[in-house]
Formats: sequence, C-alpha cells, structure tokens
Amino acid sequence: MNRLPFSGSRSSAMSSMPRPRLSILTFGCRVNQYESEMMRRALETEVEIVSDGADVVLLNACTVTGLAERKARQAARRLRRENPRRVIILIGCLADAVREGLTSFTEADLLAGNCWKGQIGRVVRQALSGKRGLLPQIAPPPLAEETSHGPCGRIRAFLKIQDGCARTCTFCRATQVRGGPRSKPIEAVLSEARHLVNRGYPELVLTGIDLAQYSTSEGALADVVEGLLAVPDLVRLRLASINPFGITEPLLDPFTSDDRACPHFHIPLQSGDDRILHRMARGYTVEEYLACIERVRRHLPHATFGTDLIVGFPGEDEAAIENTCRTVECVGFSNLHVFRYSERPGTAAADFAEPVPDSERRRRAEILNRRWQRSLRRLLDNRLGSTQDVLVEEHRKSGWRGYTRDYIHVQFVSESAPPIGSIRSVRITATADKHLEGIDDPRTDAN
Repeated sequence: MNRLPFSGSRSSAMSSMPRPRLSILTFGCRVNQYESEMMRRALETEVEIVSDGADVVLLNACTVTGLAERKARQAARRLRRENPRRVIILIGCLADAVREGLTSFTEADLLAGNCWKGQIGRVVRQALSGKRGLLPQIAPPPLAEETSHGPCGRIRAFLKIQDGCARTCTFCRATQVRGGPRSKPIEAVLSEARHLVNRGYPELVLTGIDLAQYSTSEGALADVVEGLLAVPDLVRLRLASINPFGITEPLLDPFTSDDRACPHFHIPLQSGDDRILHRMARGYTVEEYLACIERVRRHLPHATFGTDLIVGFPGEDEAAIENTCRTVECVGFSNLHVFRYSERPGTAAADFAEPVPDSERRRRAEILNRRWQRSLRRLLDNRLGSTQDVLVEEHRKSGWRGYTRDYIHVQFVSESAPPIGSIRSVRITATADKHLEGIDDPRTDAN
C-alpha cells in the first residue's frame, strides 16, 4: 500500500504542492520536550505545524521503560488506523534502541536516532520522498547549534545544556542511546537564555541527561548558574533533575545570594536501601545521599526536594522497600516520581536473579506513594497562614494557578486579573492532596 501523501523530489514534494501538515508527539523526559521544540522551530518554514489531521507525524519517543515504549507503539498504531497514508517518523532514543538491537519498532515508516534531530528537515524530506527503514548513524551536531524558541502557551522554558552520560547504572540505557557526556558552551547557554527571556519566558529550567556531568573548558555548572543570573529580566531559574554528585558547594553559593535561583532540587535517589543501590551501581549510599540533602539545607534551610524511585528492582525485599519508605519520610520530599522496575534488554539488570513479580511491584509502588503522601501533608500543612510568591502560569474556571519558588503548586482566587507571568503574593488558606490553595493579597503583591 502506498502510504505517502506526497512523492518525488524535494521541489515537487515541498514546494509545488501545499506544505505538508506535521505534528510532533513527545514521550519522555524534559530533554525530549526541549528537543521537540527545537525541531518544531527548524521545521516551521517547511511544513505547517498542526495538532490534528497531520500528513506526517514525528514520534519523539523514549526507551527508558517498557511503558514508554508501549505508549509510543499505541500512538503509532492509532495514527495508522486513523489515516493509513500518513507518514510516521520515529525519532530519538527509541529509534537508537532499535539501531542497537535492543528492541524493534515496525509501526513507523522511517526511524532516525537522536543524532538526526539537528537535521530534522532532511529527515522529513527523505520520508516524503519515499525513504523507509532506519537511517544510518551520523555525527551529532555541536550542542551550541541546538536552540529552542520555547513551548507555546507556557511561561516556563526548558534550556538544554548537557547531553549523554558516562555512568553505567545497571537499569539504564542512557549511555547506549545518548552516548557519552557533552556540554553546551557557556556563552551559547547565555545567548539562548537571553533569547528565551526576550521572547517572554520569565522562568528557565536547566536540563540535561545528567546535569551533574556538565563540564566545559569555560567552567562548570556553578559558572552557568552565575552567568544566567546576570541575564536581564530573568525572573526565576531552576535546575531540572541533578544527581547527588552535582550538588557542590560552589553550585549552592548563587542559590543563597540570589532569590531568582529557586531553592528546589530534584535529586534522584532510586532506592533507599544500600544493597539495592549497590546492585543499581548508583555510586552512593543512603548515608551519602542524606548528607547531600543536609548540605543543601545548611545553605538553604527552607529548600524543598523531589526525587525518582524505582520499586521492584531485582533482589528488592520487604526490608529494602521499608528502608526506602523510611528514607522518603526522613527527607520529606515535596514531589516524588515512583517507577515500577522495567526490564530493559541490553542492561546488566535485565539478567539479574531474584526478579520481583509485577503484582508485587505495583503493590510496593502503592505503599511508597501512601507513605510519601503522609509526609507531603505535613509539609503542606506547615504553609497554612503563610504568604507565598507565586509565578502565575494559567487561569482556570476555579481561579489561577502557579508555583512557589520552591516548586509547590498553588491554586488561588483573585479579585483582579493577574497577568500570566507575573508574581503574586498569595495568602495560603487551605491544602489539598498535592497543592496549596489561597487568596491573592494585592496589598503584598510582589510586583
């Protein structure tokens, strides 16, 4: 069956015919979200970007978990059922996993690894000209050439400054599909940040595959943060997920001296049990992780923390999950991502003995979430009666919503109409499951 809505050379497919309609579906981490915006920017002069009725769909897909892969497959099958002539392009980590022989993906017409994201126009043109199968590996473009205009309709923009990983965690495919660590030059980071702020993004979030491995001849992550805090009109700066090794004294210094550097740190833990951490090859103990938390609190007593946890890792028993629960309660995380362990062919852990049944993984995830929610309730209750500076992100029927500097979700009502992107002082009057509720107090408006 001919599935092509267009055929022929670039001139006939992309010039003499109406512009192809293209959608981008993104699965996975913040780096993927950034890269989707980067590709959107590169394509907007060649195609018409649409949300529905696309002739071509880019699936920017993740391979971290089996669930992530299933979501991409389900999306591809749905797209094919809706329009059998539609061209489906799989790009990113999942395509690289296919290239490495770690999985298969027959639902797409053309597959292109991460290295092709910087040449996405060429990928789309090849797909429209009839190219099928897996594109060969090419040298990735320098990170300095990767830029984004930011996400449409948002006030927070991701700024990718790092890619790749040199660590060998036994459950992870990052090194296989992303390669070794690379870092964006500091001047390129600052230039992109100025561009994003000038486009109306008051808050930037630094992201990478492993921010702790950021390193250039110009300096380290602390130097990036200091440089960004000199960008005019930047209102807030955040770090995305960062491994414990990246939490250094020099990094924390600018967070203590500039309120625009937000005191929330998402530091992956993965397990609160030393034996399981060793099997994961994480390179730290629970004691060392907690020392990292205390290092932050010495500088920033009111900082909040997020983390990622894997339950049901091979060899995890009741004692190990209880240790993890206790560690979660000890830290008092403000947000928590719990993942049920997913075997990834090609990783060391895929061959480990003592697998945990799926039903038990689900049960342990539920236990961990319940224990966390109790500690979260205490954290939220401690904010009752306080006044919090909230960066306004969205208006809903029930009122306005945004986040505090330390990344706590707030919903509030206001007699005025606070502009999106402004900071409002909100008096906290109630708590809900995972957020605070309050009233805009114009007498203490932060603007």
